[in-house]
Amino acid sequence: MIILETERLKLREFEKTDADFIIELVNSPGWLEFIGDRNVRTEEEAIVYLENGPIRSYRVNGYGLWMVIRKEEEIPIGMCGIVNRPMMQNPDIGFAFLPAWMGSGFAYEIAKATLDFANFQLQIPVISAITVPKNAKSIRLIAKLGLTFIREFSFPDSQEILSLYSQ
Repeated sequence: MIILETERLKLREFEKTDADFIIELVNSPGWLEFIGDRNVRTEEEAIVYLENGPIRSYRVNGYGLWMVIRKEEEIPIGMCGIVNRPMMQNPDIGFAFLPAWMGSGFAYEIAKATLDFANFQLQIPVISAITVPKNAKSIRLIAKLGLTFIREFSFPDSQEILSLYSQ
């Protein structure tokens, strides 16, 4: 199911058949450094990740993380979407791209469209973003999207320091 389209990109729901792409994305250097190892190495683990993450979120929340597809080649290049975390006051925008597709403006293009979709179509009045303080590229994108730094925090079950941004 196509969620939205921009000039160069499409956003669609993940399916179980996207397992190979998930394995590649969640084991890419940027994901491992800034998001963390999800221990997804096999097709079976990728399907479980999809079922318990994005696919479950579509059913429960009506939104989630979606696959980013470059229209020109009709190939997956990343993910972007809205995540609803029980311990957060507001849903947050998340994004990740394969290394080959970074630096081409794709992240801003799809994140801006996703943010607008969340605010105006999904009627979510406030969207947040979280990242590790050392992720300079994400911080620049979050700022370009118009989100403002709020504070540093850690999730209850973690020692990791995160930066919180919000509209």
